[in-house]
Amino acid sequence: MAGAGLLVSDFIISFMWVWSGALNKIFVYKILGLGHEPSGEVIKCVVSILIMFFFAFLGKITKGGAYNPLTVFAGAISGDFRHFIFNVGARIPAQVIGSIVGVRLIIETFPEIGLGPRLSVDIHRGALTEGFLTFAIVIISLGLSQKIPGSFFMKTWISSVSKLTLHILGSDLTGGCMNPASVMGWAYARGDHITKEHILVYWLAPIEATLLAVWIFRLVVRPSRVEKANLKSSKSE
Repeated sequence: MAGAGLLVSDFIISFMWVWSGALNKIFVYKILGLGHEPSGEVIKCVVSILIMFFFAFLGKITKGGAYNPLTVFAGAISGDFRHFIFNVGARIPAQVIGSIVGVRLIIETFPEIGLGPRLSVDIHRGALTEGFLTFAIVIISLGLSQKIPGSFFMKTWISSVSKLTLHILGSDLTGGCMNPASVMGWAYARGDHITKEHILVYWLAPIEATLLAVWIFRLVVRPSRVEKANLKSSKSE
């Protein structure tokens, strides 16, 4: 029963996530009429951080509901086989379907919104860009969960600013997405969701980067824990 609730949460939150980005653009560019002026970009960044706080709160009250498959995948490879199968075989598809449905409704409601992020560089540079951005945010997220596990505000603040910074760095190249589900929603609407560019840049590269980040984090953190434990035991003796 808890698993079914988590799937529903993933679907709804993923649906809401793609809508939040579209509504942010409409608010800044259409309602406020600021276009791509510096003040408009600042307001969009502030609203983006507020949105990420809201979704972090949603994740907390739904006990793990998420909109990003990479978050789920990072947790899946750290658990047992049953946990891995549930996350990869059920939760990630729920997130993808939620994003596809959300984007479809966005395009029908606001056809002027555009067709989402696109790859503007060659496929290899795009894969490296998305891989690097994903690696950075996964390392930051894992570090925050270890260093400040109890501070919701501080952890969400650092995570939100980091995501926004990395998004801006990669926005002109790949869209700076770091979220295969939301990209899949827009790609499905364009009809290029099964192209080599989409699969390699927005799925394979982030997944490989997530695996690498989790492996390196374990490699670095575990020895330091062992050293601290040995130091404490030696002091007690």
